[in-house]
Amino acid sequence: MTYLPMLRRPLAILAALLTLLLALPAQAEVQFQQVTSPKGIKAWLVEDHSLPLITIRFAFEGGTTQDPVGKEGLANLMTALFDEGAGDLDSEAFQIALDNVGAEMGFAADNDALYGSMRLLSEQRDEALDLLKLAIEAPRFDQNPIDRMRAQIVAGIVASAKDPGKAAQTLWAQALYGEHPYARRREGNPETLASVTADDLRALHKAIFARANLHVAIVGDIDAADAAQVLDMLFGALPEQPALTPVADIEPVLGKDLEVNYDLPQTAIYLAYPGIKRDAPDYFAAYLMNEILGGRSILSRLTAEVREQRGLAYNISSALLNFQHTEMLIIGTATRPDRAEETLTVAQDVIARLAKDGPTAAELASAKKYVIGSYPINELNSSSAIANTLVGPDLRNLGIDHLTRREELIEAVSVEDVKAVAAKLLTVKPTTLLIGPQAQPAP
Repeated sequence: MTYLPMLRRPLAILAALLTLLLALPAQAEVQFQQVTSPKGIKAWLVEDHSLPLITIRFAFEGGTTQDPVGKEGLANLMTALFDEGAGDLDSEAFQIALDNVGAEMGFAADNDALYGSMRLLSEQRDEALDLLKLAIEAPRFDQNPIDRMRAQIVAGIVASAKDPGKAAQTLWAQALYGEHPYARRREGNPETLASVTADDLRALHKAIFARANLHVAIVGDIDAADAAQVLDMLFGALPEQPALTPVADIEPVLGKDLEVNYDLPQTAIYLAYPGIKRDAPDYFAAYLMNEILGGRSILSRLTAEVREQRGLAYNISSALLNFQHTEMLIIGTATRPDRAEETLTVAQDVIARLAKDGPTAAELASAKKYVIGSYPINELNSSSAIANTLVGPDLRNLGIDHLTRREELIEAVSVEDVKAVAAKLLTVKPTTLLIGPQAQPAP
């Protein structure tokens, strides 16, 4: 349900530079600073002058939940059109200009925000940023690009209709969220997309693109003074306040048992438990609990019991999901149809034991070591990764101390803290979804 936009136009010159030189300093050497422009626009900045590259990433609060009823897919379609003409440049002229300045630009939307990115050569900063400014301020939404991009999206929707996983995802979202906008498909459907007009796109752009709901990160070959000027240049002409449709907070509906019968070689199993707010005092206790239960480390309990000891599944994992209006803990795996019930029972037993007894001191120490050590590798290993890491917490109003104090906050978690949060989250009856053939007895 989350989406991280990818840049759409890899260029040969950037590819060569990035392949050879992209890695940034280790976490301890990354210096975060806040920049405020003359017009009051704020951004997080990481200077790195070792490469002639700059990455800008930004997010406007208000994603696909802002699609009007009956026009689902509007925001997703809009993100495909920002490089299809802006200002005086039509689609072809804009894309030629973008290639000529050696820049990569991309836009995308998730439930809660609309994201934009540009990666550019610092020596062509002005020319590249002029194009990004046009895309932000004056996208054209010409009819031919609208029709072309809509047709591509509809073709993907039609193709995915044959995928049982897509049908199951829709059922899953509707079971958890009912009539809430989180239950809707982000890409919409052929009928809702057919109703979208250029005026709809202009109205949504005007509603979302404003300074008060803007979050920005800049990483690379630029200093604070220039970054402040760039902020005003890119965003200073936008209106101060957005015109967003209010979206209600929602608790996922738990306690349901769902099955989707498909003739597949494996049965997929999903469980949804309560989550925890990102700014909750016991968030890092929950974060470590999730790592012990089914996180990325091969030492997690679910991996040990389901995969290593019994060979029931190749992979099983858990994850804490945090959105602007809800949160939950998700567990997922896939196994042979005749062993689905066994796999589910083993997973539930592992979950129940952790909820009852909590972790061992050794497990907690191992989880702390892993999440602290892997963080710079996974989240701070490139300019794009750092920019993404900075925008995420800012969207949730967490402050930069979320990053600078992260290790301290993790180290402060005790065994009793993890035991308490496990008891709070994992003793609730989850919503369970099985996707695959009807249950079969083991041979």
